[in-house]
Amino acid sequence: MNNTLKVGIVQLALTDEGGKNRDRLTENIRAVASQGADLVVLQELHNTPYFCQEENTSRFDLAETIPGPSTEYYGALAGELGVVLVTSLFEKRAPGLYHNTAAVFDRDGSTAGLYRKMHIPDDPAYYEKFYFTPGDLGFVPIDTSLGKLGVLVCWDQWYPEAARLMALAGADLLIYPTAIGWETGDSPEEKERQRDAWTTVQRGHAIANGLPVITVNRAGFEADTSGVTGGIQFWGSSFVCGPQGEFLYRAPSDREDRAVVSIDRTRTEEVRRIWPFLRDRRIENYGDLTRRFID
Repeated sequence: MNNTLKVGIVQLALTDEGGKNRDRLTENIRAVASQGADLVVLQELHNTPYFCQEENTSRFDLAETIPGPSTEYYGALAGELGVVLVTSLFEKRAPGLYHNTAAVFDRDGSTAGLYRKMHIPDDPAYYEKFYFTPGDLGFVPIDTSLGKLGVLVCWDQWYPEAARLMALAGADLLIYPTAIGWETGDSPEEKERQRDAWTTVQRGHAIANGLPVITVNRAGFEADTSGVTGGIQFWGSSFVCGPQGEFLYRAPSDREDRAVVSIDRTRTEEVRRIWPFLRDRRIENYGDLTRRFID
């Protein structure tokens, strides 16, 4: 396996016109593939606007089965371009049972595996519990021709347990398709605190586990059609960092972006030799982590 992995990230602002979304995604996937990307990562729920700003039963019509039209399309595209492609889909598993699901396609176009989002938020403008059942596939890396991908989704990125379990299961990378932004009523200072916290916690996962992290977020403004909030200004800022949390690339916060970023795969071994955090874990004393709270 090549010691250098080239990662293509695609940060877009999306519209209600689904056909155009897929065309624009395809254009950008092709562009980063032409620049040598081996692995391409898309943002969370990239086929549609972020519909979770309101609780609306008609939005369930956006969901697809897996396998289904999107897996067929993106699998064929990955096979044509010879890339590993990480997508993020609204999965209809059964009537009344839906998931927020990352589907990964290998370089031959086959489906390498799925990850169903485990941590589901329920906050103003992020009413995901209305739509998504928590995942039941566990924190299991997806085997691909490029290695084991520790794919997680958005709200999962706040939980060190998720990153650690992926690392303990042999993940070579941590990957987070994401949809997060500012509520328009927040002060400038609060906005920066939120974005900095989001970046810092994920860099912490890289450091604590000695793994590169790839995070791809949405960009642009999306209105709340219910009128309850002022809508979300997605803060972009997609980034790739190395196993010491060092930035390898960071996208702008105020516009679309795409990039191809090189990751030195040998650095995980180098960093874990000098910072052997996995060696020094006191696993015999961690039983209380399975409790909600210690009273």
